[in-house]
Amino acid sequence: MDRRMRGQPRRGRARIGVAVGAVAVALSVLPAQEAGPAVARVAAVGADRAPNGATSAVLAAIPLGGLEVPDPLALDSGGRVTSVRQWERQRRPELLNAFQENVYGTTLPAPTGTTYRDAGGNGSAKKVTITVTGPQGRASFTLRIFTPSSGKPKGTFLLIDHRGSVGDDPSSGGYAPASKITGAGYALAALNAEEVAPDDAGSYRDGVINAFYPAGQDLPADAGRTISAWAWGASRAMDYLQTADAASTGIDPSKVAVIGHSRGGKAALWAGAQDPRFPVVISNNSGSTGAKLARRDSAGESISAINSQFPHWFPETYKRFDGNADALPVDQNELLALIAPGRVVVASAADDGNADPQGEFLSYLGAAPVYELYGLGNTGLSSTSWPPATGKSFRGPGMSYHLRSGGHGLEDADWDIYLGSNLFTR
Repeated sequence: MDRRMRGQPRRGRARIGVAVGAVAVALSVLPAQEAGPAVARVAAVGADRAPNGATSAVLAAIPLGGLEVPDPLALDSGGRVTSVRQWERQRRPELLNAFQENVYGTTLPAPTGTTYRDAGGNGSAKKVTITVTGPQGRASFTLRIFTPSSGKPKGTFLLIDHRGSVGDDPSSGGYAPASKITGAGYALAALNAEEVAPDDAGSYRDGVINAFYPAGQDLPADAGRTISAWAWGASRAMDYLQTADAASTGIDPSKVAVIGHSRGGKAALWAGAQDPRFPVVISNNSGSTGAKLARRDSAGESISAINSQFPHWFPETYKRFDGNADALPVDQNELLALIAPGRVVVASAADDGNADPQGEFLSYLGAAPVYELYGLGNTGLSSTSWPPATGKSFRGPGMSYHLRSGGHGLEDADWDIYLGSNLFTR
């Protein structure tokens, strides 16, 4: 797992705050008619036995939207992170391990071999077959690339295409409008996630997973499933985008945003948390086990519901927290924080109740203390009251947020914001 980090330390010790405009405000976020108290540290609580075999970890918590959520800067050994060096060498590895052990499962190892084959296309459209080799065999999946007709791309959006809707024709994108993206001067690289790991409980192993685990044996309980495999596939796509062949299309690998919608957004966040080569990570309506706070389990889709309806997405170990989200030793604000100092982009939809847009908003705020270590704690928000204005882009130097009107979807209005926000600059 790559652990190359970037950024410069800057952090105060007394309070946890979020920069809103030029003002540091408390993390406690309540509806507009209620005033939130100043943030204070909550004393660590000793480990207690929780239902379903889960054990709550020793946590320091911060109040956030009427909840107590894990403080991303609280060390497992006690004490609190006060520098970028301490975050990168100590706390970040702790959190990555905790997310693997409790939420997303063990990530597939690096392949023992990788090949890239030009599978067709011409001009500004290109198709590449990526073949990876593991101890149990090989697996292949497709990456489709669309670039502007003239000039070098200003950046590349690497989409985890869980719908398989991006075809060879740039007009076929649906929720990923290649023509719109290239017309704005950017490139689109669409990873066929269905080929990486089919989104099906009976066949999800048939892509890359069976290249690493014996097909006739059950997976270990803590092994990553579909969402983890898609995130891993995004990193393999990034491997290709760093090659000379990709450079011949004008793509700059230092300007790649990994993006996913809904279940693809969960994978995009996990990819960006693990792989610091992505300077921008975009979650579009990712909801439960994505950007939404787990401790708002009763709002929108719950952990129990997602594990029941999609048993192939996450490892068996995650089911320990069905109906017991408070026992998780991590929460999704810490997942967003793992992207720092890269730009984290959280996009929600006002009527997307299943994804719990307020829970995504709170999680975004709860990641800001880590960004503040790098001097990037300004969230761009004009207020921490819920809800913010719809249809407006809020942009800080390392964090971006918007709330679109309407329901669940990756729509033109979202793309208008992504393409017009200069995401690759501070």
